[in-house]
Amino acid sequence: MRTPYENTCFDISDIIALRLDQNGFIENVRKHRENNKDFLVLTLRHRRNRKRTYRNLLNLKRISRPGLRIYSNYQRIPRILGGMGVVILSTSRGIMTDREARLERIGGEILCYIW
Repeated sequence: MRTPYENTCFDISDIIALRLDQNGFIENVRKHRENNKDFLVLTLRHRRNRKRTYRNLLNLKRISRPGLRIYSNYQRIPRILGGMGVVILSTSRGIMTDREARLERIGGEILCYIW
């Protein structure tokens, strides 16, 4: 699936935000510039509940960090909530989700879990 953003240069946070948007975890992504600094503004997707007003659908856990890098081959990429969640990986072919990495049969560094 090609996106209009693939031909431009982005940093890692832009790419992860686009992957979240493609998988339906967020509603909108936009860039905001304030005092010569760029910010990403993410609109989270939420669910209306009878008891509580709103419940966010995004939980994120960072796995690999500078002091402890976690790598996995494509066969051992964990499944989050039985496939309902997403694992974001940094591979030799760019940043991709666990489903894309399994289809292309490549592993990489596990950046975070999203459910």
